[in-house]
Amino acid sequence: MPVLVTGSIAVDQLMRFPGRFAEHFVAHALDQVSLSFLVDDMVVHRGGAGANIAYGMGLLGMTPTLVGAAGTDFDDYRLWLQRHGVDCASVRVSTTAHTARFVCTTDDDHNQIASFYPGAMGEARLVDLLAVADRVGVPDLVVIAPDDPAAMRRHTHVCRRNGWRFAADPSQQLVRLSGAEIRQLIIGASYLLTNDYERQLLQTRTGLSTAEILDIVDLHVVTRGADGVRILHRDGHLDVPAAVVPDPADPTGGGDAFRAGFFTALSWGLGIHQAAVAGCEVAALAVAHHGSQSYQLPDGFAEHLRRQPAPTPGTPGQADPGPNRASGS
Repeated sequence: MPVLVTGSIAVDQLMRFPGRFAEHFVAHALDQVSLSFLVDDMVVHRGGAGANIAYGMGLLGMTPTLVGAAGTDFDDYRLWLQRHGVDCASVRVSTTAHTARFVCTTDDDHNQIASFYPGAMGEARLVDLLAVADRVGVPDLVVIAPDDPAAMRRHTHVCRRNGWRFAADPSQQLVRLSGAEIRQLIIGASYLLTNDYERQLLQTRTGLSTAEILDIVDLHVVTRGADGVRILHRDGHLDVPAAVVPDPADPTGGGDAFRAGFFTALSWGLGIHQAAVAGCEVAALAVAHHGSQSYQLPDGFAEHLRRQPAPTPGTPGQADPGPNRASGS
């Protein structure tokens, strides 16, 4: 059965600052920050949460259906995604706006300062998931990744109304959403995905405790960078260590790569623990490269993930993550 990945489609403009942001903030003047960071280099990559997730799933042999909106400059990007196994026939192409743009500067500590211009993403709310399902079939899962907030609300409503399983991934849009809006995006989700900071932000915005969140979602998957992944459920939690990254290059897109591995492994019928391990391994490949869609899979990598053994019953899945590891963030 098909997997629909809804979310942003964007162009990433990535820069690197040779220093630490923290050294340039004045503690008593944070209410009037005016800084310009002279960067050493700039690269332009394809990105956007929805496109990144779909790209990773396509590499792993899936044919995910990407649902979103792109601009008049989408032709080359479309061909790239199609070459990597992504169904782009449900992407709305604007006749007036350019594809969204993500501008991000990363320092030597892998801290990031970023801005996101939505552009054509604002038209994602016009895409009808029922029409997509008429074309590809009733979805087994709908991943609702960061996108135009109205589109996220519409897609979530369609999933609940039709009884479709969905994953709520509000992540970067938590800053723009009210507590009530966040609640509406996560109620009834099979999976809620955040990083650890976003988990705390979500709880602050909604006023929901961990237990209350787990009353309205089945699983809460929390990526924690080098500390691995924590999967929260009603009976406790499961910790999965991050995968080793010998030479990390860029954290951008690591979380999306985790989601690609995680949801692909679940579609193969693997368990939650195995899916989290798969997600961590794909995330490690992504953060070893500059750009969210620059990584490729080594020969036999997908089969390696498929053959990983299930954990021994009773194994808590906890381990010292050590340095230079990745689960996405």
